[in-house]
Amino acid sequence: MPQMRVAVAGAGIAGLAFAAALRRAGLDCHVYEQTGRLAEVGAGVQLAPNATRLLHRLGLDDLLPAVAVEPQAIEMRRWDDGTLLRRTELGETCRSRFGAPYYTVHRADLHSALLSLVPPDRLHLGARCVAVTQDADAARLRLSDGSTVTADLVVGADGIHSVAREQIVADRPRYSGQTIYRGLVPAELVPRLSAEPGVRLWLGPDRHCVCYPVSSGRQVSFGATVPAADWREESWSARGDAAELASAYAGWHEDVTRLIGAAQTVSRWALHDRESVDRLSAGRVTVIGDAAHPMLPFQAQGANQAIEDAVVLAACLAGAGPDGLDAALRRYEEIRLPRTTRIQRQSRDNAKTLHLADGDARRHRAAAARTSPEPDRNEWLFGYDAEQAVTTTRSPSWN
Repeated sequence: MPQMRVAVAGAGIAGLAFAAALRRAGLDCHVYEQTGRLAEVGAGVQLAPNATRLLHRLGLDDLLPAVAVEPQAIEMRRWDDGTLLRRTELGETCRSRFGAPYYTVHRADLHSALLSLVPPDRLHLGARCVAVTQDADAARLRLSDGSTVTADLVVGADGIHSVAREQIVADRPRYSGQTIYRGLVPAELVPRLSAEPGVRLWLGPDRHCVCYPVSSGRQVSFGATVPAADWREESWSARGDAAELASAYAGWHEDVTRLIGAAQTVSRWALHDRESVDRLSAGRVTVIGDAAHPMLPFQAQGANQAIEDAVVLAACLAGAGPDGLDAALRRYEEIRLPRTTRIQRQSRDNAKTLHLADGDARRHRAAAARTSPEPDRNEWLFGYDAEQAVTTTRSPSWN
């Protein structure tokens, strides 16, 4: 039986994770990335057990712990006086409950780790996809240099502005009205925040700040949201104004203001998502990660869901062959859509619940946090095994 030809558009977390998972399944692919050089961009990423168990199985069980940090807890605090609203135990509690760790990691370190799993001759840089076409016999990537790549299957891992997605649904990104400033601070400049490794959030009216250690604890990554009606730029490298950020968080708890004040440079990113869809594939084209279900970062699951997508799609394709492509893609949709739709919508809802003004609504949120059973709250999210879902007769329903 001839091996399926697979072309992947995009060498971000989704594209590289898929290439690694496909290789582990005994299949091959070529990955086409628009940038000419893979540089260290971005800030931090939170990796929950639903993703780390998959990354360990892909072969990163030694490399990832060497560059990541295992936080002991997630703490939510009040914006002005730092009152603790909720503490979620991680560390050994997380490993024991969910069978895998919770990591915080620099995005560049995660990307580099995934890159180590992909043969260099399967990655093509400076190859920007400008169009995807297909017919009954093949799908094609048209690249910016005028060349064309022909494959049995095109996998769009090309982000929120995906070209491949245009084959599946005609829609556009939706601006949330929120921007996020991101930065990295040497850990020694914020000793109160780096003494015990943890994920810390301060919640306040119209905005919130989150921070956690990365780079083996040497740096603290932070993200601070600010509402803005007129900022639409999306770029990991877009410069932000540190003075404007400090002004937006004036009057917040001293841990927040010191963290922001210690950042020499910050980036600024407009937060977009898209509406949920009822399919992920059309013919010989499918999508994963942000190309499939771009999410606001208010549940810290974007990268995690991209990794789940990659592993599930690879498992569905394993053994399918070119003649079994339709059934494999239907199975991929059946498994992924209920889960990603739920997480995508909850991430959008959290844009409101994390940014409540002082008053009754905020007090109700605090009361709910105190009474909700902590382990049960995360079971459906952290305890999920995407590979196991492929072997069940029916995909789990999360509605």
